[in-house]
Amino acid sequence: RRLFFDTHALVCLLEENGFTTQQSEVIVSALVKIMDSNLDVIYKDMVTKVQQEIALQQVMSHIGGVKKDMIILEKSEFSALRSENEKIKLELQQIKKQVMDEITKVRADNKLNLNLEKSRVKELETIPIALFCCFVFQHAQQDRALTQTDRKIDTEVADLKTMLESHKLDNIKYLAGSVFTCLTVALGFYRLWI
Repeated sequence: RRLFFDTHALVCLLEENGFTTQQSEVIVSALVKIMDSNLDVIYKDMVTKVQQEIALQQVMSHIGGVKKDMIILEKSEFSALRSENEKIKLELQQIKKQVMDEITKVRADNKLNLNLEKSRVKELETIPIALFCCFVFQHAQQDRALTQTDRKIDTEVADLKTMLESHKLDNIKYLAGSVFTCLTVALGFYRLWI
């Protein structure tokens, strides 16, 4: 073992301060033994360069495995989001088609009723004015009902559009949360590695 101080100079210093040569050598010998035992304890806790490189390679392989898992997870999450988004689009298209069918049906019914009423009005031209006014009142009520139905349909379409936008926002939030979580995990591993 190499000593990091001059033992002879320490013996001489002790002799100058009143110790005998034998006492000085015993003290220096005890210091050397203490240093040797301390270094043994320190060396037991230390690793060699080869062990350190093996541990580093193990950590790197674990990080590589985590990266692969993160990429697989990211791809599966994105594909799940895409498929869910497509499913929502299909549902929205079906609802839109149903609403349009209902609108067409209501308009056709109203046109038919309107045509019937027009033909009745033509027949009623010969009937007294009081009956004609009653007929006009019924026609006005039907027009009001038609406009209310149109408003309800417009309201339902607007509600569907709002629901689609909220689903889009939820998907974007979930995607951003997933990306930030992956980045946080990656930075955590990077920090542990460095």
